[in-house]
Amino acid sequence: MRLAGALLILLATMACARAETLITSLSNHRVLINSNYTGTQIAVFGAIERDAQTIARATGYDIVVTVRGPRQFLTVREKERLGPVWINQDQQKFPTAPSYLNVLSSRPITEITSDQLRQRQKIGLGAVINSGDFTLARGGADQPFRDALYRLKAEEGLYLEDERGVTFLTPEIFRAAIALPATAPPGNYDVDVTLFADTVILARTQTHFELVKTGFEEQVGVIARDWSLAYGLTTAAIALFFGWLASTIFRRD
Repeated sequence: MRLAGALLILLATMACARAETLITSLSNHRVLINSNYTGTQIAVFGAIERDAQTIARATGYDIVVTVRGPRQFLTVREKERLGPVWINQDQQKFPTAPSYLNVLSSRPITEITSDQLRQRQKIGLGAVINSGDFTLARGGADQPFRDALYRLKAEEGLYLEDERGVTFLTPEIFRAAIALPATAPPGNYDVDVTLFADTVILARTQTHFELVKTGFEEQVGVIARDWSLAYGLTTAAIALFFGWLASTIFRRD
């Protein structure tokens, strides 16, 4: 009887957890980068589905969309002025920092859920930057470097946060526009969509899109990567040739 009762409780819990489900789609899963590329936007569309037993919630829903670009190894250095020159002091390495990070929400994240849940589930720009995904914590000693990393990336337009970036078209259908500047690096981008109600996570889904170089730039990149020695020798030969040609043309007799 105890086992049957525990099973019923587990089934009921699972049913409650699946009361709402998220269905999401992107306007484009592949963005082509060419010589005329100046940035673009990708739209995220989503719908919230309830099962037959779930009634509409009185407080409504909230959505948080988190976009992470390709991982990269970054080093942030602290500089100090010594007379007329600047010298490097302490430094902090970020082995797996996202090259691009964008958080969009239906309203301010501080109003959507608690601080503890945000930190635990990495919801919001600050929670992601302060998580262990970036680097191992050093008892808070690395916080100035995390702040500096955010400041530098924000100046480049690569770390963004929009507290009104998600718009509900109906109580169950929403849309968000992901801005991709021209400086966004090529690679795979993860789009994490989280559904909230009454400060609690109800559902979570993830999708992806890709930024791909095309044309002459892509061919040069492939040659430089796969034929690095030949590429280096060729560029050196071209530089020597044009240097000799310039000296010949402008030579004074």
